[in-house]
Amino acid sequence: METAVATPSPPTHLALERAHHDPRDAPAAPPLVPATRSRSPDPEPARARKRQRVEAHIASYLIQFPDPDPSLIPGPSTDPMNGHSTNGNGVRSSPLALGNGTGNGLAKHGKAPAVSTIHLPGTRLYQDLFMDREEFIRLVVQSLRDVGYSESAATLEAESGYAMESVEVSQFRRYILDGLWPKAEASLSRLFKGNEEGLCDARFLISQQKYLELLEAKKTTAALQVLRNELAPMNTEAEQLHTLSSFLMCSDPEELRQRTGWDGASGSSRQQLLNDLQLYIPSSVMIPPRRLATLLHQAREYQNSRCVYHNSPLESSSSSLYTDHHCNKSAFPNTTTTILQGHSDEVWNMQWSHDGAYLATCGKDKSAIVWKAGLSSETGHPIEEWSTHQILRDHPDFVGCLAWSLDDSILLTSAEQCIKIWNVKTGVCLETLTEHTETVTALAWLPDGSGFISGALDGKIIHWNADGKLHESWGITPIRVTDLAITPDLTRLVTIGMDRKSILPPQPRPGPGAPTSNINNNGGDQSSASGGTNGTGNQGNGATKNINKLIIYDLGTKRPEFSVTLEGELTSLKVSQDSRYALINLAPDEIRLWDLDTNHVARKYTGQKQGKHVIRSCFGGIDGNFVVSGSEDSKVYIWHRESGILLEELTGHGEGSVNSVAWNPRNERMFASCSDDHTIRIWEAPMRISSLESAHRGAEGSGLGLGMANGKGKGKGVAKQRWDGPVQSEEADDLKVDEPSSSARR
Repeated sequence: METAVATPSPPTHLALERAHHDPRDAPAAPPLVPATRSRSPDPEPARARKRQRVEAHIASYLIQFPDPDPSLIPGPSTDPMNGHSTNGNGVRSSPLALGNGTGNGLAKHGKAPAVSTIHLPGTRLYQDLFMDREEFIRLVVQSLRDVGYSESAATLEAESGYAMESVEVSQFRRYILDGLWPKAEASLSRLFKGNEEGLCDARFLISQQKYLELLEAKKTTAALQVLRNELAPMNTEAEQLHTLSSFLMCSDPEELRQRTGWDGASGSSRQQLLNDLQLYIPSSVMIPPRRLATLLHQAREYQNSRCVYHNSPLESSSSSLYTDHHCNKSAFPNTTTTILQGHSDEVWNMQWSHDGAYLATCGKDKSAIVWKAGLSSETGHPIEEWSTHQILRDHPDFVGCLAWSLDDSILLTSAEQCIKIWNVKTGVCLETLTEHTETVTALAWLPDGSGFISGALDGKIIHWNADGKLHESWGITPIRVTDLAITPDLTRLVTIGMDRKSILPPQPRPGPGAPTSNINNNGGDQSSASGGTNGTGNQGNGATKNINKLIIYDLGTKRPEFSVTLEGELTSLKVSQDSRYALINLAPDEIRLWDLDTNHVARKYTGQKQGKHVIRSCFGGIDGNFVVSGSEDSKVYIWHRESGILLEELTGHGEGSVNSVAWNPRNERMFASCSDDHTIRIWEAPMRISSLESAHRGAEGSGLGLGMANGKGKGKGVAKQRWDGPVQSEEADDLKVDEPSSSARR
């Protein structure tokens, strides 16, 4: 059905120059009203000629997919000028043509006024931008409808002459959402003309939805007919057809929905079907859902990726479409706010609990300490009251590895060949595991919390149940494992280590404070923890250079899916939260970002010093935007992950290596570092310092409560701290929490 085309009155001199006038001098425009088909009787032919209507376009359809017939794409007109006039500069607007010729915005007899179609020259949205006006208008119309402004969308379609989509596409959308399957299938034949493969796939998706809905409605006979007469003849794979037929055995709709992961006819399944079908239809014919919002989201993500200090959530209230995104450096955590002192020797490793409320540290003093992080007051002031929660002793040797369970109730520690399982609440050791024959170098819980995996220099990878029972041993791997990590999506196990077949010089100890090349083939210590060689492998007769490998295993099959030899000592490994990247520390002086999907180096980070000791790096910030690493020059280095730009070189630790860093998983503006100087530093944004000082001044010397060590588990001693240094109780001489004085802050 076709309606008359609304034609504006001939432009006057005033109308042509309207864009140059001060808008404050112009009379108020009548309200925008959606177009109407109603016609009031009018005996005057002159008025009848001036009456304007809305143009509605009914297009013909695709001739050859994927290039759609231009007539299928909604457009303003079909005249040789494509609906564009040449009598202006592209910014002219004309007043609405009212049905009764009055200027009060109301149609005669209460009828809605028609909206004139405005013809602009050219096809660009702006003359200096390569952006198509029609595409932009159609996206705006879609967005207006998405948020509920249907009348405004209709008015814009009428005024611009651009329809969001053709009548055929609108009908197809309605057929799918209303479950009118015969009509939807009939529309497919026209929309997919010339694309037989896409047509077949689309028919299968519709028949599958129809089949499931019939089963849900307990119309088993009709569902069986669809399975036999529609799905089976489509050359469906036997396994897929078998799966579909098994759904006939479901006893009730709830079991069907549970087995299929499908939410039923009354859920979102039809909308999802429409989204799936849309993949086969040219986007110029059927606009993808929420397209303008998607483009704005992509633009914001791009700006975030270009902001080297970006560290705020995407949904942050500070984010606005009115301005380009830019994060202030003052919100970046580059200032020490707390110094934790409790270890009597080098601190080698650390890990935050999943809720960010506790920090576990371990090292050369054969102990692990669980620190309770400070909390904010009810008024929101950050009163940082750090305290010790547990001190876990009774390890036979240096403690090199830590791992929190998914619910943070269990902490794993390793010392040489043994693994200990601790109850964090009570400080009691629940189990001691001794399956490994050489130093345990890696512990990692499965992301689902069902168990954990350990790796060691003996080449073994062992899967344990959560209670410490041996689940499965992977046997002897090709490498002496120095670290491993499980991807959060539970698909891969990533490992690094030294090839067992090579003639090996001394190998690394588990602790970051230990040298990278000072353990012999039997795991024995060849030098002090602070000495040793640089890992070149040239000590001793017959020694050759180490062959270091990255091996990626399929976690389900336990088979290697990729292996590569890398130059340099591989000392630590972290995997990103999106399971896409692995961060690998190499000696000398390099960190690599490895793409696990393409199996190539995505980025290299340099500047830190690493030659003799194990240094552990990590991802940090919102979405892992930063790469953070310790260094043998006593500094902490921070890079922007995407660009590789070195952002910060943080000083503060004493002499020796900064061995490990860890970013708080619940506070994007806090991370910790540990060092050979026996301390742990908490780093936060400098903008919080003033509020911290005021909070402590208001506390008038109120102390920080610390649980003191009694040899096993936690003690009862309390030390009171002030900003200008610790004032210890007699019981607290071996454990301190320092809040840096103003002069100590940078």
